[in-house]
Amino acid sequence: MEYTIGEVAKQFNLSISQIRYYDKEGLFVSLKKVNGIRKFNEKDIDALFIIECLKKSGLQIKEIKQFMDWNRIGDSTIPERLNFFLEQKKKVEKQIEELNKVYDLVKYKCWYYQKAKEIGSVETLEKEKNKITPEEIQALLDNAHS
Repeated sequence: MEYTIGEVAKQFNLSISQIRYYDKEGLFVSLKKVNGIRKFNEKDIDALFIIECLKKSGLQIKEIKQFMDWNRIGDSTIPERLNFFLEQKKKVEKQIEELNKVYDLVKYKCWYYQKAKEIGSVETLEKEKNKITPEEIQALLDNAHS
């Protein structure tokens, strides 16, 4: 099955110009143009999924292009591709760790302001929080600050 650039843009919630940019940068291995119109196949859709995941993980277009070039070269680049993803896995794990701290702070603040609302005052809560903060809520704050 083939898809138009508009269909692909809609499917990925991307602008058509963003997909054209990816094409211009050589990120699609098998993209065909028929009478100047891009025709995307399942392999191109899979490539775009990987491109978007790698972008979300913090990679730049030039780094993604390197990976796509290795794909184009073939099996001789399997070690490079494996190392590429092992390194990216470490980076994503670090991002997750950092986001978990952010999430814990947000959860703590939700508890904090819910309590302040119940009590009717942040000032009163501040005076009492050491006595009334449950251990699991304190653990969220401690993790956020670690």
